[in-house]
Amino acid sequence: MDLIPAPLSVRFDPSARLRLDAATTLGGGPGTERAEAWLRARLGAAGGLPLRWSADPVVALALDGGLAPEEYRIVVDAERVRITAGSAAGAQWAVETVRQLLGPAAFRCAPVAGADWSLPQGEVHDRPRFGWRGVLLDVARHFLPKADLLRYVDLLAAHKLNVLHLHLTDDQGWRFEVKRYPRLTGAGAWRERSMVGYRAAERRDDRPHGGYYTQDDLRELVAYAADRGITVVPEIDLPGHTQAAIAAYPELGNTDVVDTAALGVWTDWGVSPNVLNAADATLAFFEGVLEELLAVFPSEFVHLGGDECPKEQWRASAAAQARIGELALADEDELQSWIIQHFDRWLAERGRRLIGWDEILEGGLAKGAAVSSWRGFAGGIAAARAGHQVVMCPEQHVYLDHRQADGPDEPIPVGFVRTLEDVYRFEPVPPSLDPVSARQVIGTQANLWTEFMDDARDVDYRAFPRLAAFAEVAWSDLPTDPERRDYAGFAARMAGHYPRLDALGVAYRPPAGPHPWQRRPGVVGRPIDGPPPAR
Repeated sequence: MDLIPAPLSVRFDPSARLRLDAATTLGGGPGTERAEAWLRARLGAAGGLPLRWSADPVVALALDGGLAPEEYRIVVDAERVRITAGSAAGAQWAVETVRQLLGPAAFRCAPVAGADWSLPQGEVHDRPRFGWRGVLLDVARHFLPKADLLRYVDLLAAHKLNVLHLHLTDDQGWRFEVKRYPRLTGAGAWRERSMVGYRAAERRDDRPHGGYYTQDDLRELVAYAADRGITVVPEIDLPGHTQAAIAAYPELGNTDVVDTAALGVWTDWGVSPNVLNAADATLAFFEGVLEELLAVFPSEFVHLGGDECPKEQWRASAAAQARIGELALADEDELQSWIIQHFDRWLAERGRRLIGWDEILEGGLAKGAAVSSWRGFAGGIAAARAGHQVVMCPEQHVYLDHRQADGPDEPIPVGFVRTLEDVYRFEPVPPSLDPVSARQVIGTQANLWTEFMDDARDVDYRAFPRLAAFAEVAWSDLPTDPERRDYAGFAARMAGHYPRLDALGVAYRPPAGPHPWQRRPGVVGRPIDGPPPAR
């Protein structure tokens, strides 16, 4: 069967099938209500199947305390479908598998003629390798409307990915409504224009860009994702990547060095030199931001960035130097660590855990903090050996904004070439880790930075089909030696998965290369062998 991601074990007889029709009933037990409602809604829309409730149903869902939380089994015989799972999350992944078994028509929003509404008889047993199977979506560089975020939640769920890391703030835009600080979205959510192509080209579109999510928008997103087994982890980047916030509230910047009142939201890509000052009032400001953030996002982890913080303004700032002296710090690097540690403690006092990019290791972390290892594996290895939990997301392997091929037809050739096969052969756990440290790698994440993606169709092209390969890396029990992985078998199963993506309306990159409408001739990209753009 062409299931993506591959299950732990599967045994089916395609010649023996159980047909679903208007008389087919559906029922579940305690803890399966969410999956039952989801399956009824999806198959009702796609196939016109009412799937009425019954105490003795044809399709039955139940929890089984003997299974791991996300583990499930599906047994199909000539008369019934029996689905058992270790938790509500496992039940959700089980019904996603049922939808795949029904074929591409089950992924549509309305019935189509000629669809075969039957399941092969047999059995699936499945459970994930990692507990954190994430995707970062950068909505700060280019804003995505709420409907596009909800759609992406569905796409993640369809691939059994369970964490949406939402990058809400950066130099180029602030997307989270903070009611006590209305200028963050009144001014910080909008920039006058955007770069077109790589930075060296110095081209602008002279078109204003912006937008933000209200707190109720994001509560809706969180609830919608939770119903599909997905946790939304918010990111508020600090102390760097903060020019949008400084443009809205100039007192947050280094006012003794820069006329921050003259700053606007940044219109370049890369990393702005304008960073937060280290005053008590600035820390209190962001504590206020985080108080409102925690009221919207119930996730255990809150991402605070902590990466790519230029230190030039602090070196030139008398106030920053006085702060370094007051705290008996060695230098500006330790000042950044002190700021991160402040918020690490602040979150821990409220029952939350800080996660940040691997730069936060510099200067030490509280015991409960976790690390997103993006600059390769080294940061993740150091964090795991120090007892910190790690999410592996090295840019050399799983930055899906990077180009998929060398061809001249690829839109805006960014970063390293990483093909579908390259992503499939990515192994999140470095072989240099001993077994105890390896258990600190709680998962992996693919990142979509949107400098060069200004709408959902562009995001689709960069993400798919590579996100399907990544989903299998994160979920399936693949050989840890990348060279032993059956890429040919995966590619063969993808031939059956592309029609599902078509039914979902995903504008993926075709295996043979971009469609004519996906090509961007004449757009200036970076030199093919130049460095990738900074985040």
